[in-house]
Amino acid sequence: MDDRDEVDRIVSAWQVERPDLDFTPLQVLSRVARLARLLDRARRQAFSRSKLEAWEFDVLAALRRVGPPFALSPKQLLQQTLVSSGAMTNRIDRLVGSGLVVRRDDPNDGRGVLVEMTSVGLTRVDAAITRLIDAEAAILAGLTRTEQKRLAESLRRLGLSLDEMTSDDERRATSDD
Repeated sequence: MDDRDEVDRIVSAWQVERPDLDFTPLQVLSRVARLARLLDRARRQAFSRSKLEAWEFDVLAALRRVGPPFALSPKQLLQQTLVSSGAMTNRIDRLVGSGLVVRRDDPNDGRGVLVEMTSVGLTRVDAAITRLIDAEAAILAGLTRTEQKRLAESLRRLGLSLDEMTSDDERRATSDD
């Protein structure tokens, strides 16, 4: 069985034409890009089965991670999701309209508002995270536990090095897509 993939074939052709170049970055990042597309599809399917869009999951997941009463200020949600203020206001409005969150007065700040997840939102986000973890575990099934941990550590280090090269504004702009 040939265990070469499309990236191997592309790199082999390039190496013939450009033997002066090290194609390791292409080998790594082409595979990361392919995996990103597959993961995005798996995420969307997991969320869709739970009647959520990806952006809805992101906001509800931020609320879920803080524990009961599953409430944050809009500013805290901005920090958790890295979207613009205008995008967050729009998202909160839409989630309120869908019955997934409510706005309530902040008892610690007379002028402040908290966004609190409803029981419907909690049910959906819990179903979505379960489906997502199941889908991602299936994707990683071809790797041993040790390989998965090694890969996670390598990707974490790569992400941290990219974070150092990327400004907050650039990260926020790409997360609004």
